[in-house]
Amino acid sequence: MIAAALAAVVLASPAVRVGLERIERAQGGVLAGKAVGLVAHAASVTLDGRHAIDVLRESNVRIVRVFAPEHGLFGRAAAGEQVASGRDAVSGVEVVSLYGARSAPSARELRGLDALVIDLQDAGVRFYTYASTMLLCLEAAADAGVPVVILDRPNPLGGDLAAGPRRGPVGEVPLSLVSRAPGPLVHGLTLGEMAQVANAARAKPARLSVVAMDGWRRGMRWRDTGRVWVPPSPNLRTAEAALAYPGTCLFESTDATEGRGTEAPFLLLGAPWIYAPALASVRAPGFALSITSFAPKASEAAPAPKHRDVLCQGVRVAVTDAQATRPYELGVRLLHALRLQKGFRWTREGALDWLVGTRALRQALERGDTPEAILASDAEDLAAWERERAPFLLYR
Repeated sequence: MIAAALAAVVLASPAVRVGLERIERAQGGVLAGKAVGLVAHAASVTLDGRHAIDVLRESNVRIVRVFAPEHGLFGRAAAGEQVASGRDAVSGVEVVSLYGARSAPSARELRGLDALVIDLQDAGVRFYTYASTMLLCLEAAADAGVPVVILDRPNPLGGDLAAGPRRGPVGEVPLSLVSRAPGPLVHGLTLGEMAQVANAARAKPARLSVVAMDGWRRGMRWRDTGRVWVPPSPNLRTAEAALAYPGTCLFESTDATEGRGTEAPFLLLGAPWIYAPALASVRAPGFALSITSFAPKASEAAPAPKHRDVLCQGVRVAVTDAQATRPYELGVRLLHALRLQKGFRWTREGALDWLVGTRALRQALERGDTPEAILASDAEDLAAWERERAPFLLYR
């Protein structure tokens, strides 16, 4: 089915050309003949489905080793599951895990490289760990004096949407892989643009270059790119789910399930104790909610889902207008409604703080602030962010 979809997209025109494809078209371009380390995952592919390892090798680029983020090189590990280092059975290249004992390449692993190449498909929200992985790799390469080349890819939420709070001050919430990205929770940047923002703030910046996309514009959502959605992680399976994810993933911090262990993670929300009509009445731009029930099942992608094999009442989230979607607003309104229900609880103290990077959202919800007040509280920071990021934007 995926092969057929990819073949159909190849015939479609025009399609956004990502950084990897531009390097291939230029027969290696700035990377030709160089020895590189590659940070890649399951979605590091061309329009016709060829992986970055193969494309770069065929473009006269020597891959010394590959660095794998959360979920592993081919996206099979579940969320939070440590990824082991090893060797890719097909290409024979060494694969170093950046999701386990450590989160960045060592000086030894960077030694002798002409460049560290980063080709990751992001989800456009701070708590999706690939942005933090990219930033840690940027720091490690800067310290080691190794140039960094970002092969850019689309932000599936577009580049004109920013929402949510900034990360809190140092010490408020422990810094982790879900909280390093600059700006608001929904930042509106590609990883190439984010790298430029972060690099400019470093006392010792990396030698950074970005191989930009052809044809991508800030107002695009994924469906506008002409590309098939290749899941960058096991549970973010569709472009529709990616549009809801920055809001519905907030359910991870509660006793309600965000849909892991179902056929539609991040589009199915529920719990045995939920009164579904109250959730279904929530309104947010670009989304519609309908009452449903489901029982999460264990799978490779979700070995121990919340409420496993228990019938949950809840809602199905559908995208009605991709251009209008406001996923963070959806999440705030759903959490506000959920807290009013008997049986609600956080999974652990500080769970939402850890996910969002600040205590502000949880404190506002617990005070009983309205969704409108919560959303309005971010307005000043969002306006400041628009000014801060403007010099680093690569696309219009």
